[in-house]
Amino acid sequence: MTHPGCGCPGSMARTIEQPEPDEGSTVRVRSELRQWPVQLHLIPSTASYLQDADLLISADCVAYAMGGMHQDLLKGKALAIACPKLDDTTPYVEKLAGIFSTNAIKSITVAIMEVPCCRGLDILVREALARSGQDTPLECVVIGVNGERRN
Repeated sequence: MTHPGCGCPGSMARTIEQPEPDEGSTVRVRSELRQWPVQLHLIPSTASYLQDADLLISADCVAYAMGGMHQDLLKGKALAIACPKLDDTTPYVEKLAGIFSTNAIKSITVAIMEVPCCRGLDILVREALARSGQDTPLECVVIGVNGERRN
């Protein structure tokens, strides 16, 4: 069952423009997040930030394990996060296939953890890409539990 935001104003699709930090800013590391929401269940398939985007589909844990995730993986990309172990992933293949076929996605990066349950995210993204009929370049990045890139 897909939840279109349940009427919560926090689920409204929007683009985020990150200003350059001021000289006296307390921001130590700049966020590279360009849109909201980020949870795959909540992202509208027709959100403007998906059109002609480089898309990062990341397992939830990647951002916590990889200290430089924003600069190393997210910069310049639209983001969708999901957990193949804890989420109800039943609607994900169809939703992603719709996103891929509707938005002329330029590239897809799937970021997963090295743990076996995370491989499911890569599998379902590949299935969705096949269903979409698109020939979008896809790369899978595996992150170790200590935060380093494994491939």
